[in-house]
Amino acid sequence: MKRYLTLFFLSVSMTACSNMKDSFLEYALQAAGDNRKELEAVLDHYSADPEKYEAARFLIENMPAHTSYDCLKLDCYYELAEQMFLENRLTPPQQSDSLRNWCDRYLSDLSDYQVPDVRAVKADYLIYSIDHAFEQWKKRPWSGHVTFDEFCEWLLPYKAVENQKLDYWRDTLSLLFSDGIGKLVPDDVEYETAFRTVDVVRNELIDKIHMYGLYDRGGYPVLSASGIARQTFGRCTDYVALAVLTYRSLGLPAIIDEVPYWGRFRAGHTWYCILADRGQQLPAEWDLGSVPGWGFFPYERIPKVYRNTWAVNRERVRYMNDAKYPYPFKLCQQDVTAQYTRTANPEIPITKGGRLRDKYAFISIFNGHFGEWSVVDYGRIRKGRACFRDIGVNVLYCAFGVGDSTLVPVSDPFILEKDGSVRYIRPDLEKRTSVDVRRKYPQSVNVVDMRRRLSGGRVQCADRPDFSDARTVLEITDVLIPAWIPLSAGEHRYWRYLGADGTHGSIAELAFLDADTAKIAGRAISCAGAAPDAVRNAFDGDMLTNFETDGADGAWVGMDMGRRTAVSFVRIVPRSDDNDICPGDTYDFRYWDGDGWVTTPKFVATDNVLHFDAVPEGTLMWVRDYTRGWDERPFMIGSDGSVEWR
Repeated sequence: MKRYLTLFFLSVSMTACSNMKDSFLEYALQAAGDNRKELEAVLDHYSADPEKYEAARFLIENMPAHTSYDCLKLDCYYELAEQMFLENRLTPPQQSDSLRNWCDRYLSDLSDYQVPDVRAVKADYLIYSIDHAFEQWKKRPWSGHVTFDEFCEWLLPYKAVENQKLDYWRDTLSLLFSDGIGKLVPDDVEYETAFRTVDVVRNELIDKIHMYGLYDRGGYPVLSASGIARQTFGRCTDYVALAVLTYRSLGLPAIIDEVPYWGRFRAGHTWYCILADRGQQLPAEWDLGSVPGWGFFPYERIPKVYRNTWAVNRERVRYMNDAKYPYPFKLCQQDVTAQYTRTANPEIPITKGGRLRDKYAFISIFNGHFGEWSVVDYGRIRKGRACFRDIGVNVLYCAFGVGDSTLVPVSDPFILEKDGSVRYIRPDLEKRTSVDVRRKYPQSVNVVDMRRRLSGGRVQCADRPDFSDARTVLEITDVLIPAWIPLSAGEHRYWRYLGADGTHGSIAELAFLDADTAKIAGRAISCAGAAPDAVRNAFDGDMLTNFETDGADGAWVGMDMGRRTAVSFVRIVPRSDDNDICPGDTYDFRYWDGDGWVTTPKFVATDNVLHFDAVPEGTLMWVRDYTRGWDERPFMIGSDGSVEWR
């Protein structure tokens, strides 16, 4: 596969002439090898129809950058998946496990069977796909606003994702999910508009496939039409592919966009976008569950957004040919960042890295567990500066260049501020400060709200099971409580946490401890109306399960010790995302000293606050948890002691 793409890159780089368009087509036909006659048959078939000929040409001249699998084992996998979905004898998680196990056993060498489409697509399939796409475009009232150039990207392609099975998905999906369109009642406002029709089809998809939810099944995705139309579980990419293929099969223009990494999260996201009647490009925030255009992650920070296109990005091809050490960017993507967020064009002075071996630089975001920094785009080095274009603002970045054998930082980390200015993070190694850390990740609104529910909560002891003789031994007034709160109340049989009115008693964990901070065993008890599972959750050691009641007032959970027992400490853990510092977890602490991360030896937390001395002022810091979780972000401490998460 790599050999054919290299041929394509070199071919494109040689076509700086007036007949460049002819050259793209000719080199694609050359790359087709024995399959050339199939592609030429398509061009001959449409020689008398200029519009369809141009469409066929568009598909063929970009084919060398698209791939499929030629593998009988993969066909067997699709048949197995489709049969499993039809029989529906297994739950979605069981289906997922079965398919993953089959992949592990039989498809471990799948990459050996990857071939460029230019050598795989046959004339009859391509003619069928082009004719079907044109019929939908020309005859459907909701696609009348689509220009020819838009048609080529939003409706025409014979597949929506790489390595999709070359089957007759247009027929399959248009038959399965067109009932709602046929039942539309004409009106004078919404009828036959793209926006309204998309929503009808979207709801039909939801009703018919019975989405189990997002489920990272592992293994290989089901990319056959019959399979993807019946799969009830999957990742965002699965539901997005299903939506785009279904929409296109019905003449509804749709395309796939993606963020390689969010600005403050370790992973990215994929969604679809529709082309509405006024020409608006309306993104669906999630997948089938979101109405396109009804808001798009207003609080997320976006470094880069790329659109997955059929056309090859010629700039990236030139970069791949020109760079001495090319980074493996996808060839068929268009930068659409400016359509989603405010951008800037930072020029970053190269102050580090020594002698660089390439004229290209890379802009990276912090990623955490999956690598300290992850590349999101490239730029040129000009006059000692790394120059980048259309970079999302309000995000932490670092510029990198090619060193002896790896990418090396060529700048200090910097924040591209909301107004497009650059703030460099440069620690003062001569000035040191102390730092207290309570979390390893920013707090969401929900986390803050759940922590606030502790305020007014009380710990009570009693010797009567109805707590008619209850004595309050602790009232929480500061929600930043220590891991173990000391108590001094003598011996009592019954102990409980009583939530303040309006809080539903919400907590993640409750524990009563002796003088050695060992948990005291007892029988869980609670207020009337508390579900047994909720009561167990308060004592299960899992920070992501919780105690909560339907009743907002008077909710409590506690323990019957069986006898009068002295409690020396109580542990109350608020509901959260499990990113608070947790006693017993193994951590290290890192700070950026100007050249890289300085890391402490690993240690075990003994409290829910970590304390560090002699940290350089103004530095970037990072707490890494080796025991649990993936979510970690760097931060800085302001002059007033506040935490600035980046």
